[in-house]
Amino acid sequence: MKGKFQLLPLETADIAEFKREMQNAFQTGYEQEFGPCEEPVLPEEDIDRSLTAEGSAAYAARIDGIMEGGAIVKIDRAARHNHLDLLFVRAGAQGGGVGQAIWNEIEKLYPETEVWETCTPYFEKRNIHFYVNCCGFQIVEFFHPRHPFPDTEWEYHGGMRDEAKDFFFRFVKRMPPHTPGKNGICGECGLSSTGRNP
Repeated sequence: MKGKFQLLPLETADIAEFKREMQNAFQTGYEQEFGPCEEPVLPEEDIDRSLTAEGSAAYAARIDGIMEGGAIVKIDRAARHNHLDLLFVRAGAQGGGVGQAIWNEIEKLYPETEVWETCTPYFEKRNIHFYVNCCGFQIVEFFHPRHPFPDTEWEYHGGMRDEAKDFFFRFVKRMPPHTPGKNGICGECGLSSTGRNP
């Protein structure tokens, strides 16, 4: 990856571009597998749901000032069990290390996390490779019509066909415990051995 990489909190002025690039990235991935789709596979209302959820935080990834990706996470500081809602790399820029850089920075931003969790559709081979082989997640559950998402109040309104929208993998990454150093402070992240700020 060439250029200066930054992961910055999403600013209000950048929300429209953030949504547009995220939708385009998801649309491109879906259409590469299933062909053209007239409706967005990631509706704007789904992005808004993540952006406005309790504990959510959104970040734009920029290289030399140009938005190349981003992510929305949902943080539960009390439980230290956090969720990666959405992560994208601009269509055409995948495979260049941007996604890995985004994830590395997110881990650094939340060093107190004990467990990270995320989901991705079964057909997204690139995502499955990324989460398992690059980021250290493990597949722990497979959602399908006879074992659906537990969030039964959520209803999908996008353009994905049934065989795509009903089949998802759930991933979990358990973070290593903090290593006590001098005065019980972890030498790597600066937190106490309990994962709390000293």
